[in-house]
Amino acid sequence: MHKYRLATTKLLNTFHSSLPVIFEETGVSRINAKNSNSPILSRRRHYSSFSELEGKRPGIILGIETSCDDTGAAVVTTDRRVLGESLHSQLQIHLNHGGIIPPIARHLHEQNIGRIIREATDKANVSLEDIDAIATTVKPGLALSLLVGVKWGKDMCLKGEKPFIPIHHMEAHALTARMLENINFPYLVLLISGGHCLLAVAKGINDFLLLGRSIDDAPGEAFDKTARRLKLHNMDAGSSLSGGAAIEHYAKQGNPEAFQFPTPMYKYRDCNWSFAGLKFIALRHILREERKHEVEGSDLVPSLPDICASFQHAVVMHLCKKIQRGMIYAEMKNLIPENNRILVVSGGVACNDYVKRGISIVCEEYGYKLVCPPKNLCTDNGVMIAWNGVEKWRENIDVVPHTELDTVDIEAKSPFGTDLQDEIRNLNIKCKRIKMSQLFDSSSNPSQSDIIA
Repeated sequence: MHKYRLATTKLLNTFHSSLPVIFEETGVSRINAKNSNSPILSRRRHYSSFSELEGKRPGIILGIETSCDDTGAAVVTTDRRVLGESLHSQLQIHLNHGGIIPPIARHLHEQNIGRIIREATDKANVSLEDIDAIATTVKPGLALSLLVGVKWGKDMCLKGEKPFIPIHHMEAHALTARMLENINFPYLVLLISGGHCLLAVAKGINDFLLLGRSIDDAPGEAFDKTARRLKLHNMDAGSSLSGGAAIEHYAKQGNPEAFQFPTPMYKYRDCNWSFAGLKFIALRHILREERKHEVEGSDLVPSLPDICASFQHAVVMHLCKKIQRGMIYAEMKNLIPENNRILVVSGGVACNDYVKRGISIVCEEYGYKLVCPPKNLCTDNGVMIAWNGVEKWRENIDVVPHTELDTVDIEAKSPFGTDLQDEIRNLNIKCKRIKMSQLFDSSSNPSQSDIIA
């Protein structure tokens, strides 16, 4: 950890004088505080009313996101308005390299972060003077990527004498839905992406109970690696889509019951997942089909849509079973009031419509309302970071003065919430059967259309 602090300090010292003065030299207009028609002043009058209603302090927060391969920035207000945002995706470059290479991701962040922040603040029509605090992702993520965002966030705080709000990337995903709807704590949250798979109870802004997680691959990672082995990048649609999106696209043409997948971790009555096994079975199916059809080189197996559909369905079944157990546990322990049964699903995999349909069936069975942010807010973005900053700003949580920036460091790996996994496993919770056949038309193998714990 100490080496990251030294690296951050060195970067700040090296670039403080050479970084572009974003709000003075690049066209972002400053607001004249003496102008009674100033949009900033009118916003603050609006905030005054909001503050009286909510009992929280108003503010304008700039969010910066560079945890992995997306460079994002956004300006969000405490009354839930997104004044401006910008995002640069590195997806195509990493697709061409067959995966994320950290030094390349860092270089692309460094190339684009200044422009992204300028675009977000230009759209918001705000200056550094008008911003109340700068929220930046500090954990978890790729260390080289995190350093870029933290360096810029801290440097701007120093220049503007603004407080810095450190953000936990997964907590930000978990809270984004609260910007869009009036969702009260506590509620259930599922975070599914290329790097994470977590089921938790959100009790507060930085108070979570971890019910389960993936013990190996995240679902998005399993999708990406299976798509790469299927050579979907050689297809017209697959060449510009992430692995998960490509599998979803071609799965629409396939039969979800064409290939059999075992139920992972069926002996473990907990809320944990394992997607590495499903990925391995998918590989076996692919190899068998390649031998059967004598496929070589860049050629594709003719059963590609069926493999995609069957693999996707197996992932959904695995997700749903553990979500079901989490809902039963939450009811046993009275963790979520009956009148607030909400499941928030976010992360890149939450963009998959088939995944959402499967989860919605479980939610309907247990009386939960399923809430998914729109796709642009499910994947990594600056808005979610800024909103998490808003939540913390209003409650005065983790607001670090510009004179104490050295106390904040990045963490490539970071725990999430209070861990309840062992307790759930020891309860040995058995789940009832839920019919999932409505997910698709075929019912040739009913056992594959049930969740059985």
